[in-house]
Amino acid sequence: MEVFGRPAAGSKDRGFLIHGLILDQWHEYRYILLLAAVLFGLAVVVYFDWRLPRERFTSSPAVSTPEHATAEPGGRLDEKPQSTTLAEREDERSEKPGPYENAAMRLPFVSLRPRPSPKRVTGSKVDRKPKSESSANGRIQPLIFFSSLTGTTEKRAQLFLSELQTSLKDHSSAVLEPQIHDLSYIDYDDFYVTPPKSQNTDQHVQFFYLLLLPSYNIDTALDNFLAHLQETHHDFRIDTAPLSGLAGYSVFGFGDKDGWGTEEEGFCWQAIEVDKWMAKLTGRKRAYPLGSADVKSDVERGLGEWRDGVVKALLDVAAHGDLGEGVTGSGDAVESDEEDAEEAAEQGTSPRTEARRPTKQKRPQKNSRVDDLEDLGRKTSFQSMDSSSESPSPLPIDFNTSTTLQATKAMVPVSSPTHAALTKQGYTIIGTHSGVKICRWTKSALRGRGSCYKYSFYGIKSHICMETTPSLSCSNKCVFCWRHGTNPVGTTWRWQVDPPKMIFEGAKEGHYKKIKMMRGVPGVRAERFQEAMQIRHCALSLVGEPIFYPHINEFVAMLHKERISSFLVCNAQHPDQLAALKPVTQLYVSIDASNAESLRRVDRPLHRDYWQRFLRCLDILREKRFRMRTVFRLTLVKGFNIEEEVEGYADLVALGLPCFVEIKGVTYCGTSSSAGAGLTMQNVPFYDEITTFVEALNAALERKGLEYGIAAEHAHSCCVLIASKRFYVEQKWHTLIDYENFFECLKSGKEFSPEDYMGPPTPEWATWGNGGFDPADTRVDRKGKPKIEKVR
Repeated sequence: MEVFGRPAAGSKDRGFLIHGLILDQWHEYRYILLLAAVLFGLAVVVYFDWRLPRERFTSSPAVSTPEHATAEPGGRLDEKPQSTTLAEREDERSEKPGPYENAAMRLPFVSLRPRPSPKRVTGSKVDRKPKSESSANGRIQPLIFFSSLTGTTEKRAQLFLSELQTSLKDHSSAVLEPQIHDLSYIDYDDFYVTPPKSQNTDQHVQFFYLLLLPSYNIDTALDNFLAHLQETHHDFRIDTAPLSGLAGYSVFGFGDKDGWGTEEEGFCWQAIEVDKWMAKLTGRKRAYPLGSADVKSDVERGLGEWRDGVVKALLDVAAHGDLGEGVTGSGDAVESDEEDAEEAAEQGTSPRTEARRPTKQKRPQKNSRVDDLEDLGRKTSFQSMDSSSESPSPLPIDFNTSTTLQATKAMVPVSSPTHAALTKQGYTIIGTHSGVKICRWTKSALRGRGSCYKYSFYGIKSHICMETTPSLSCSNKCVFCWRHGTNPVGTTWRWQVDPPKMIFEGAKEGHYKKIKMMRGVPGVRAERFQEAMQIRHCALSLVGEPIFYPHINEFVAMLHKERISSFLVCNAQHPDQLAALKPVTQLYVSIDASNAESLRRVDRPLHRDYWQRFLRCLDILREKRFRMRTVFRLTLVKGFNIEEEVEGYADLVALGLPCFVEIKGVTYCGTSSSAGAGLTMQNVPFYDEITTFVEALNAALERKGLEYGIAAEHAHSCCVLIASKRFYVEQKWHTLIDYENFFECLKSGKEFSPEDYMGPPTPEWATWGNGGFDPADTRVDRKGKPKIEKVR
């Protein structure tokens, strides 16, 4: 047994010996072995995480739609540049391998990245460089497109090309030489699915489309072109705005008014349709309004004016890199239109909501309050209205005297909630106390939808009128004020004074900037847009009290020097300033009540002696009636100043003997400030109620032996004009103004009267009983559809 046990014991000893040797080797080399294992593991991880994905994305053309990425501006980075047309993309699909080819490489790729949906052509690559950088290095390439059946339009297009080249020859560094194309000989996919690509890869080039199109009542190539634009917009494989990479576009139409007298009857209908579809395809990049001309009368004039406007638009784009302020294009449509309604129907949204889309303009914080300066003056927080102020105490406010205090603060500081609120409402603030804004009638007139009452009564076209004020402050807080109670108030001028030259230049600049934003709005007429770039009239009635400005005479003189007529509106609370006022084209005084108690409830004046001031102003107006045209403006508010006040208004007319009396129904603005004053829609009179009041007032004036009569009306503004018989000549009313004679009278330096610049007879359509809407314009409803005017 002992002999048998030895081998076993020896084998066991050998096993322990080997095990001990292995342990000794491990303890001696374990660090080296562990480090080698870690390095090997890292190598494996790097291999699988880096090497294999590259093979998946590069080794299988069967599953990767783009073989090579492109950075050209004509499409996305994952597009194949050789396949830009729909036909080529279909051929590409037919040549791809079947679903089971090269399956070993496809399966891991499919699990990592699913097969994409049908590709969408976006039209242009997003430019991530700052605007200033991309526009500074870029140039504009104008492309002229035309369609011609008899060759007439082709000749005009060639002439237009040479004239455009002449106009742009001094700007070759920013605008390339224009090129021309016949729509009948181009492939639409090359230009109207995506913008073309520039041959010069060293510079960023943006294309600018100009289309000159006649209209036919037979089938032509234009029908195919229109069909292509419509199909491109609705093609689910293509983005709805594939031409958004264009710098802009504009369309000009040739028509025959003998065959189609109006746009509703078909005048230039194909150009109008192309303009509408181009707006959709470009994302509203209408750089200049649609132009049109009658081939038998005004082709040269119309095309020339359109060319001049297009040149200015081209240079603006070249200088600034875009179409101007506002959203894509040159601004949102500010009124609903057929174009907006159709787009909203497609997207399931309201056109009114789309038109009111907020801009990128900085808005006041939610917790910021909007108070009158009258209220802010009583709070220690007043110093926050001007961050530059070091005085912790509020400024004194004098509501009883007219003593002028030293102006130490800005009326509307940039950092104030007043500035934020007025800017939000669309005002451009000039300096520290002035503002400018375009009204809805300016926008309406630009689109051929009618001017305001000033055109019917006095011959002033709304699109050449500027609304501004040199003083945003007022001494009343009227219940019907449109300004949401956000403008400052006060009885004395206690703020710093800006020079009139600065205000004048700032007002023009702000007005023209807002007019330019209208050039991309659907329906704007090219000839009216061109006229609007030359201000011919100024209404000093925007907000506040213009006569409150200490240098009002100097400001008005600057208007007259540039042959801009002036209408000044005051609230009959500043008799000293009114007495010192030099001649204006027409002087208004707001007559909002016929007695002291009613005036207190309607105007809510800050002066304690408001009624005495009011009567003094009427006396001053009576003295001025032979040196300038004077007007009483009555704003009627049901429940406040209509009922049983006719006789009182007649007494005031007898006191002031104005040249004209305007009677207008209040416009409810729907603000909380109005509701707080007790004003609702129930206080807005119907036009029939206005006419009834006017007839009663006219009868009361006759009973008093005053020579007045009902001269004109503008039902669309709910406004009627009573005029002195001084302006009833040869059995016709002459309420219009001869503006050229007015400026000649001023230039002569001699005294003159309103009769010296009395204009031609009031047009028949504007006289009493005919509605007062210009037949050359089209009245529309809220959706842009023609509206039938009902005349009493």
